[in-house]
Amino acid sequence: MFQIGDNIIYPMHGAGIIKAIEEKEISGEKQQYYVIKMLIGNMQVMIPTSKVLNSRIRPVTDVLALKNIIHIFQHGETDRLLPWKQRYKMNTDKIKTGKIVECAEVVRDLMRMKKEKVLNTSEKKMLDNAHEFLITELGLIKGITENQKKSFC
Repeated sequence: MFQIGDNIIYPMHGAGIIKAIEEKEISGEKQQYYVIKMLIGNMQVMIPTSKVLNSRIRPVTDVLALKNIIHIFQHGETDRLLPWKQRYKMNTDKIKTGKIVECAEVVRDLMRMKKEKVLNTSEKKMLDNAHEFLITELGLIKGITENQKKSFC
């Protein structure tokens, strides 16, 4: 599915690059693994090629989808009435999908809230992580302009 050198997104970890495809024997069973260098945290992960679909790893978004994402980021509605625990769970679930649109919504909503009031520690950390995931992926999109990147700051 992926090739060495492909940029990917791994939900809850962010952007990475496929560095190798290796065969390993574990418990007497041989499997092929993607060796992925994560761009955030300077970490390396190995995922069995047979489990990639279940892990929700996906290619980096293309520039054609970016206009829709920018529109959602700038014009979408924020549900301000949810109690923070429900909002935190909903936002965590969005980030876990690994979809850039969902991540952009989390960043948008938390940035708007931050302008109105101080975020609690958990939401501050969530905003920082989601924003880093978003910005890291934006940096890998071929054909993105600086103005498009700045739309998310």
